[in-house]
Amino acid sequence: MRSPIMDYLDDIIAQTAHVDSGAPADYIPELAAADPDRVAVALCTVNGTVYTSGEADHEFSIQSMSKPFAYALAIEDRGLDDILDRVGVEPSGEAFNELSLDPETGKPRNPMINAGAIATHALIHDEPAPAVDRLLALYSELTQRPIVIDESLAASELATGDRNLGLAYLLHTSERLSKDPAATVEGYIRQCSASVTVRDLALMASTLANGGVQPNTGRSLFGRETTRHLLSVMTTCGMYDAAGDWLTSVGIPAKSGVAGGIIGVLPGQVGVAAFSPRLDEHGNSARGVVMMEKLSQDLGLHLMEPGRPARSALREIRKETVEGEPATIYVLQGDMVLSSIEALVHELVHNPPSTDLVIFDMSRVDEVLPVARRTSAAMATKLIDAGHTLILIDPEETMPGFQDAQGRGMQRWTSAYLARHLD
Repeated sequence: MRSPIMDYLDDIIAQTAHVDSGAPADYIPELAAADPDRVAVALCTVNGTVYTSGEADHEFSIQSMSKPFAYALAIEDRGLDDILDRVGVEPSGEAFNELSLDPETGKPRNPMINAGAIATHALIHDEPAPAVDRLLALYSELTQRPIVIDESLAASELATGDRNLGLAYLLHTSERLSKDPAATVEGYIRQCSASVTVRDLALMASTLANGGVQPNTGRSLFGRETTRHLLSVMTTCGMYDAAGDWLTSVGIPAKSGVAGGIIGVLPGQVGVAAFSPRLDEHGNSARGVVMMEKLSQDLGLHLMEPGRPARSALREIRKETVEGEPATIYVLQGDMVLSSIEALVHELVHNPPSTDLVIFDMSRVDEVLPVARRTSAAMATKLIDAGHTLILIDPEETMPGFQDAQGRGMQRWTSAYLARHLD
């Protein structure tokens, strides 16, 4: 049985097919040659389950999506106070490659624009290995596979990197660069030239959503203070001079890259990633932004969306005999939001009920958000089509008039009725 979450991601790809504005980055030859029609989207829960659609295994360069992870590594190396003395956290309101520093302090305005990212790269310790090697090792731990540099892309960026070199010398002149400008720019470009997929990026984002803990390995890669600070900076600065529009329309911490990728983080719930090479006037993926907007709206991802997140809607699974017929009873709890309903869907898909009669007991459910209602309807359709009879126990009417995705209703019982008919 296929998860309805994957079906939904397929719909996201189909519903954004009309977005063909913009063009691949043209100032780096390797990026200019990218196929503009490639597209992919991925979602990873804080439990480590990844859902994808499109060309999810196509590799492209991480580019500026490396900046949050380099910044986090620098904080872990030196401590937050030391980093804040050297790199600001204020939105710049300028393009990502603007030649500017804070006029009063001489610091880069934030670590998400190139000036701040170059300064940040220079702050990463070169022990026990060079900074670039340590970053590659970090990417590999985050994604659970070896991440390597696209050497031809790195050479292409180095050959056209005069503006970044100018930023480095400007920082050096202002005594805001702790290493050799040319060596720092080379390291920064190599940091950005690592090859990743949307599947990788969703896992990386889910680690940030999970408080810095890689959801599958359980290893703490960043401290909670580091992660909280990083997500705050991504929220206000991650999408460059489109940060205000992004925060109001999508409403999650995010970072884009000029190869066409975008990562987003909903703390405590999911990491998301999108890829499409055509860029808008801000240097962000044009189709990727639209995909993220739809994800946020449909799934209730906006940070300002009310609701109390829960890790799982599933309290217990019982096998009972009801009126002489074997039944599987799923006892649900709490608020049904994206992360909690995903855990239930994952259980149903990977361990389908073995009985024809399936009962969902919602007596302990407080609230059902639209994303959970929509996903539940799609899952109900799959169960009914597979031959199951569904019973809903919903004494608080948290899902009044509930139907599956085909408009088919289901029987509604009370808790007392079920108790009376258990054998």
